[in-house]
Amino acid sequence: MQVANQPAPVLPLKGITVLDFSRVLAGPYCTMVLADLGARVIKIEKLGTGDDTRAFGPFVDGESAYFMCFNRGKESVALDLKSPRDRDLLERMLDEADVLVENFRHGVMDRLGYGPERLARTHPHIVYASISGFGHTGPFSDLPGYDMVVQAMGGVMSLTGWPDAPPARVGTSFGDLSAALFAAIGIVSSLYRRTRDAQGTRVDIGMLDCQAAMMETALARYDVEGKVPTRTGDCHPSLAPFETFAASDGRFVIAAGNDTLFLLMADALGHPEVALDERFLSNDLRCTNRPAMVKAIEAITTQAPIEHWIDRLNAAGVPCAPINTIDRLFDHPQLRARDMIIQVGTEGARPVRTAGNPIKLGDYTLATPREPVMAPTLDQHRERILAELMASTGDYAPAPASAS
Repeated sequence: MQVANQPAPVLPLKGITVLDFSRVLAGPYCTMVLADLGARVIKIEKLGTGDDTRAFGPFVDGESAYFMCFNRGKESVALDLKSPRDRDLLERMLDEADVLVENFRHGVMDRLGYGPERLARTHPHIVYASISGFGHTGPFSDLPGYDMVVQAMGGVMSLTGWPDAPPARVGTSFGDLSAALFAAIGIVSSLYRRTRDAQGTRVDIGMLDCQAAMMETALARYDVEGKVPTRTGDCHPSLAPFETFAASDGRFVIAAGNDTLFLLMADALGHPEVALDERFLSNDLRCTNRPAMVKAIEAITTQAPIEHWIDRLNAAGVPCAPINTIDRLFDHPQLRARDMIIQVGTEGARPVRTAGNPIKLGDYTLATPREPVMAPTLDQHRERILAELMASTGDYAPAPASAS
């Protein structure tokens, strides 16, 4: 937490300006990460309506909580790119920007006149990041790509759910969020490269590429074993025990992923003889005999409640967990100690609790906000940005109030 009378440390991306043309989730989540790390992020929004998610529920005092969560700490200017005045404003903003992020379909930014090839000529210092369903090359590059589409096409749905049930979507927008994080890595890497050669870089992120990269060992397992990996319910395909077990009052997780942990687990459960069963002497044997192993463990765990087993397993150093519902995260002692529950808001709307920045960088953790982090109302910062440009160039007057 912030030490009294000690100034907050300068965040690592302070001084970096990001023009955020993106909307909905993948792009805004990427730029949210950059804003959390200190970058100035200016959303370039559609005149009149802005980011699509301003109309997504749930709503708090008429404002979208969805929008607040992923656009906290940003500024907003609404532009009509058919207007010469707004295009001139954007050109001047590009002069001052370090990064541009967009998640339109392939070719949209080119048609607007702000594609990567054009900006590479006119603004070679800019790191230009595109996030799209399939990237900007390849036979699928012109197709629209949404989270559900790439979850299906990228294989994760075939691995999610129970063997006797249909494929399932991952419970969060796994396709969008993974692409956002890979984009943030690409942007930060490009900014580092720019310190050596002063040149911007094109960052081209395809959501389908990211899904393939997130398949863990599924691709390699098929290549080695010749069997198509499929849904395994709540268990790990190559570790055991690594799944949920029944207690007297519900289910909980045990992740004893090696032989030593299995011995410790058996002791903690009060039945060391389980670890001596010849069917369970190695991880490979436990995977082969998983139904028998689960039956043997549940014969024990169903005799007491979850909390009893969690306490015993934690005392023995065996990885385990209750299956928390979302409401329990707000008061989770570990998340609270790590400043992972913050508040976001907009002018005129009460704050909303959401997840904070998980990137802890030594003393930078002192900068965790104690007040709500504000998301912008549409076009809220036009006059500020105009005033800054006028101050820096001396020839650009603010637009009349009606223009916004």
